[in-house]
Amino acid sequence: MPTVWEKVTANAKLISLPDVYFRLRDVLNDPEYCMGDVADVISHDPAMTTRLLRLVNSAYFGLAAKIDTVNRAVSMLGTQQVHDLVLAASVAQTFDGMSNQVMDMSRYWQKSVYCAIDCKELAVKCNVLDGERLFVAGLLRDIGHLIMFQSVPVQIQLAMEHSRNQGVPLFKVERVLLGIDYAKVGGSLMRQWNLPRSLWEPTEFHVEPLVAQEYPLLTALVHIAAIITDAVQDEQDFKPYLARVTTGVWQASGLTEEQCLDVPEKVDQQFSTVMNLIFPSLTRAAG
Repeated sequence: MPTVWEKVTANAKLISLPDVYFRLRDVLNDPEYCMGDVADVISHDPAMTTRLLRLVNSAYFGLAAKIDTVNRAVSMLGTQQVHDLVLAASVAQTFDGMSNQVMDMSRYWQKSVYCAIDCKELAVKCNVLDGERLFVAGLLRDIGHLIMFQSVPVQIQLAMEHSRNQGVPLFKVERVLLGIDYAKVGGSLMRQWNLPRSLWEPTEFHVEPLVAQEYPLLTALVHIAAIITDAVQDEQDFKPYLARVTTGVWQASGLTEEQCLDVPEKVDQQFSTVMNLIFPSLTRAAG
């Protein structure tokens, strides 16, 4: 009989991002690429072109002039921001329409988008210029649960009940009951997609942020953002939740608890706009 890890990884291997993302990455890995090459890859995918232009023309980005072509989007944003936005749109497209029978997909993506905006706001406070990368890291930090709910739904629901009833962090309960945790599953999936370490390391280690080796700051910010998100989603006063921040993370991030107190208010101001941009079908369904 296959182990839980074998079941989960077997399902993960069946999930792939859209071809446009991998074509884009191939171009960016070519040392002789030019901006026109990047734009050409995206322009040949009408759905991705539409998603990208909707994002860059939104109030969330606040660009002064309307951008009506992919060429202009690439020149305005730069290749890394374009890569990260295409990745976010690709993930949304990959999991769009996933069965809602085993988990509330609308709530799942709302929580993920909230964490993504949390990360970007924390990046601003740290003067981290990699805002879009942190946005994607926040969006993907819980992606392991998508795989686990498809692979071992009964076991993961039991783990969530134990976590709530006992007040123990979910990843610790998962390790005891299943022998794995959602962060490790998410990191494994992202490595399978050959995503950059700056994305998979914060996902895999945000539950134990001091383990991160190459990207300790990004991982620390995802850790803090995840705790703020959990508090807001549980409709709790999030200030006591900040006591859950791992010792040493405040020092690693350069932040203080006081600096985080206004984050939920700032995220709330942006949440509906961003949710509608990335997951318009879920927003319409909720309406």
